[in-house]
Amino acid sequence: MTTREAAELLRQKDNILILTHRRPDGDTTGCAAALCQALRQLGKTACVLPNPDITGMNRVYAEAYWAPADFLPAFVVSVDIAARSLFFPAAEAYFDRIGLAIDHHPSFEGFGAAQCVDASRAACGEIVYEICRELGEITREVALPLYAAVATDTGCFLYANTTANTHRVAAALLDTGISFYTVNKRHFRTKSRRRIALEAELMGGAAFFHEGRGVFLAVPLEMLARTGAVEDDLEDISSLALNIEGVDCGAVLRELTPGEWKLSLRTSDNGRVNATTACQLLGGGGHAMAAGATVRGTLEQVESRVLAAVDQVKTE
Repeated sequence: MTTREAAELLRQKDNILILTHRRPDGDTTGCAAALCQALRQLGKTACVLPNPDITGMNRVYAEAYWAPADFLPAFVVSVDIAARSLFFPAAEAYFDRIGLAIDHHPSFEGFGAAQCVDASRAACGEIVYEICRELGEITREVALPLYAAVATDTGCFLYANTTANTHRVAAALLDTGISFYTVNKRHFRTKSRRRIALEAELMGGAAFFHEGRGVFLAVPLEMLARTGAVEDDLEDISSLALNIEGVDCGAVLRELTPGEWKLSLRTSDNGRVNATTACQLLGGGGHAMAAGATVRGTLEQVESRVLAAVDQVKTE
């Protein structure tokens, strides 16, 4: 459905619960917070399901909207969730009750009684902005988390899927008078000493393939223990691979539990490797230049499986 139709559907509902995805980023968190605020401005009861994976960096946007333990939703909305595998345990319980799914991933699996999905949008925040605009005034309280959603999902407007519309949405949000500098400083210009130590080890252990055009960067559990890095220190760690000169395919592997690795695959706009297609071979999905999957095995086994998937889809 269109954003106008989605807004009209929401106008007809109340006691609304909004779901974010596993290991929530700025896009899913910002979308949930903004949509919740927009609904509350209409006098509706709306809450965000508390997400135990959220980092301190993103919690600031969502914690004021957490649903109380006794909240009984009548309507459920998912934002920026493309696949069932991305539902954390508490959210999984609501999977069959989703009344509206809002997403921007090409790999969206088609769940929900109604769907507002547009894969041409660089951030889900662009879609939620239009829904919120249809619902009423874009106040500063709505605009700030939406700006965080759009800025973080585009790498501060650096990623190749950023469009003129992305900038138009950002400009409209800035027109509300929000402190965008605070958002950008928090997400893009501040690193803890732990993060700096982690990056040093990460780059020192880089393993190149495809004659230097591809790279593996691995974050095993023992590296986290050595550096003392915590969840907040891992924000946007997947973007580091493409910072290396000559690399157009970067695979960042983070060990979640012993033998369980989160793959974040980032590729350039030259089309040599479609990240979504490669990750779908591993049970994941995402965007053409940014996708992910969960892979199990030793680091060597996981790298071998990822490389096999990349080799299967690469064009040269």
